[in-house]
Amino acid sequence: MLKRILAAALACLLIIALVGCGGKKREPITLTLSTEDAEAILRAAGIMLPDAETAKGANTVIQYYSYVNNLQNYSESEMVQTGYWTFREKYGCDIEWVETDYENRFTQLANLILAGTVPDFYDAWATDFPLRSLSNMFAPIDDYIDYSDPLWEGMKYYADNFFSMGDKHYMFVTDVQFNSLMIYNRRVINEWGFDDPAQLFYNDEWTWDVMVDMAKSFTDPDDGRYAFNNWHIDTAFLSSTGVCLVEYDPEQSKFVLNIDDPRLERAAMVLEDLAKNECEFPIWNNNWSLNYEIDCGGMKEGVTLFGMDGVYILDERRTIEDMNAVYGDIVNGEVMICPVPRDPNGDGEYYIDSKPKGYCLIMNAPHPDAVALLASCDRFKIIDPTVVNFDRKQLKEKKGWTEEMLEMWDTMYEIAHSHNTLVDFGEGLGNVAGYVSNMTAFNLGSSDTTWAQRKEANKDTLEFYLEDLNAQMEALGNE
Repeated sequence: MLKRILAAALACLLIIALVGCGGKKREPITLTLSTEDAEAILRAAGIMLPDAETAKGANTVIQYYSYVNNLQNYSESEMVQTGYWTFREKYGCDIEWVETDYENRFTQLANLILAGTVPDFYDAWATDFPLRSLSNMFAPIDDYIDYSDPLWEGMKYYADNFFSMGDKHYMFVTDVQFNSLMIYNRRVINEWGFDDPAQLFYNDEWTWDVMVDMAKSFTDPDDGRYAFNNWHIDTAFLSSTGVCLVEYDPEQSKFVLNIDDPRLERAAMVLEDLAKNECEFPIWNNNWSLNYEIDCGGMKEGVTLFGMDGVYILDERRTIEDMNAVYGDIVNGEVMICPVPRDPNGDGEYYIDSKPKGYCLIMNAPHPDAVALLASCDRFKIIDPTVVNFDRKQLKEKKGWTEEMLEMWDTMYEIAHSHNTLVDFGEGLGNVAGYVSNMTAFNLGSSDTTWAQRKEANKDTLEFYLEDLNAQMEALGNE
């Protein structure tokens, strides 16, 4: 709500970006954005950045360990990470990218830590908690920020409930993003005589049953028509239950197993029903004879009804042309998004799984105060209304988003920031992760086992490895 009020208050502010010339060999392009106006407005709400003259970590160069540089600009075509601009402009700091590769990133990081040549920070991923902290790669951050401070208090619930052990937090959480969504082409929906899912959602009528009826009516494998065409339907759908198979209980500082929860069983039965009716493009058979790509290919042509997956299916389409090529005429309102539907036999709430934005502090980092300062700049950016307006402008101009899409995006963002959110820790659960996948990976046809059969095959092993994981967490919390 604060974000919306401040955005409206500064709707007429101009944003000026000074873009320098980039050199060869991927030299960063210097971009600046004045924070003067935003700081004056936010100060009235008690939200302030540290004073430039006295800030701990000012005038420092810190090392960013990553397989991709998400902070510095190497192209004039897109402006990103204005928190980094403030970090440079206001505090005289900078970033040095320590590049790694995805597959070997943690092996290489362990070697750097052992050698005493430690980078400062790494991007925050839910799938690294708690494993990388238990492996002494990431350190607690409570000596450097206070989640009760007005700048950070909007992230306190999320940090407390998902990324803490005992009284320690293990992540600078600067923002929360929803992870799962549905995307569809309104022209195709209308041609089939279906009600618009977005309107059904606003009317509180968007349920599993409605979606399943649409999917079955639409699907005809003999005609090359499938309701879904993407990889992670199972993950997205299970998140709409409001419960994870393995979830974190912050009051006990331990993970708990929900394998007998009836909400998950109901969702599994829906996925089994969709599989039985061949509602997904047969990805697992590598059937490319239908001549359209995975991740929502065929939607524009009217042979795919829905994309139900992580938000990456939107993020990877970076231009209007990219969006049009897969989803349809986005500028003229063919494309729309909405949450995954709710359980008709549940509590009546819509749930969205989410993922953090922010940073992890590497163990023995030489400049922890400067990492905290960068995180504070990023957090300020999230609630800076000039940046909010600019981000929306970029979505319109670069991706062709309509106001309806942006309004739905805001609605889903608010759900992800509410108590109706959950986090899939994936690989962060260590040995537990593979058995969670055994239980929850349906892919609507890649397995013919039922939920009951999976429970029988995996429950004992899940309980064994969870006990071990929780013992490690307890030991760390007692140090």
